Amino acid sequence: MNKPVNIKELEVGFDIPAAIGMDESQIQTPCLILDLDALERNIKKMGDYAKAHGMRHRVHGKMHKSVDVAKLQEKLGGAVGVCCQKVSEAEVFARGGIKDILVSNQVRDPVKIDRLAQLPNYGARTIVCVDDIDNVADLSAAAVKHGTEVEVFVEIDCGAGRCGVTTTAAVVEIAKAVNAATNLKFTGIQAYQGAMQHLDTFAARKEKLDTAIAMVKNAVDGLKAEGIECELVSGGGTGSYYFESNSGVYNELQCGSYAFMDADYGRILDKDGKRIDQGEWENALFILTSVMSHAKADKAICDAGLKAQSVDSGLPFIYGRDDVEYLKCSDEHGVIGDPDGVLKVNDKLRLVPGHCDPTCNVHDWYVGVRGGKVEALWPVSARGKAY
Repeated sequence: MNKPVNIKELEVGFDIPAAIGMDESQIQTPCLILDLDALERNIKKMGDYAKAHGMRHRVHGKMHKSVDVAKLQEKLGGAVGVCCQKVSEAEVFARGGIKDILVSNQVRDPVKIDRLAQLPNYGARTIVCVDDIDNVADLSAAAVKHGTEVEVFVEIDCGAGRCGVTTTAAVVEIAKAVNAATNLKFTGIQAYQGAMQHLDTFAARKEKLDTAIAMVKNAVDGLKAEGIECELVSGGGTGSYYFESNSGVYNELQCGSYAFMDADYGRILDKDGKRIDQGEWENALFILTSVMSHAKADKAICDAGLKAQSVDSGLPFIYGRDDVEYLKCSDEHGVIGDPDGVLKVNDKLRLVPGHCDPTCNVHDWYVGVRGGKVEALWPVSARGKAY
């Protein structure tokens, strides 16, 4: 998927799920479809918000793993670049022409560090997260070897309980080591509070972010006291961006799921107690599925099972329908409750996946649809890039 593909040479139903110009009813299932109108509205809305609040927006590439979607986010939403979690993902975006890339994770394996240090040779500003001073020397050696500059964010564990340091002293210590190292540059702080993104209520999310913002402010003040400039303070997701953007501390957002939305994010509530998929954002990503059997009067069986989606955050829901319900799934089958027998074999349904990120990673293509017609076919460029 990293080399240019001539779509005209690909066969519908074997290589690709659809052809440009095809009716939506002809798309082969199961596959991912994007409502291009909804996608573009989401992208523009976040872009306008970031601009109005003086924030950079670095979109999260791990969500869609698509160079085409990232470029659309740059074009329509003014995104400055991407963040992603793995070096191989970053390579896909760099090779695809994205010019500002953050690996928002730790990179410790020597082979991965070596590949990371080569990313600037693709013309991409390259930033990586560090939470251990022992990582600094290895990053420096690789950057010197390849004659490149690698920028560094010190990561703060501001509540997720995963990677990151927990004290201002540790932030200052690592920042000083980075600035003293050859071919490295301390650029700022990574402070993403992932654990609270899906908390149901606005108040619960705010409580967690208030704690995170206080930690980050202390770190920034500690760096300033040592004469160390903190150019970027980066974080913020679909469930919290309004807190970071009004904090007076953060200046870069890392929102991802807002563009596509999923069932899990859709359930969280905004400040007015309304689900965020009912006003704040629109569902733009769907698994298109077909009814393949209706041998049981009250159940329809569709072709989107476990291999077409991730259910770690719950089952999908059937978009725009309240008369049928997705009940359970096995490898290749989805069971749909159809008490009134309204579905027929070959009927197509749009499913909103429980969790968009891992669902996208099990598909090869996005089918962009507008007005009932296929308008775009985009490869999931970084699919499987987990190194």
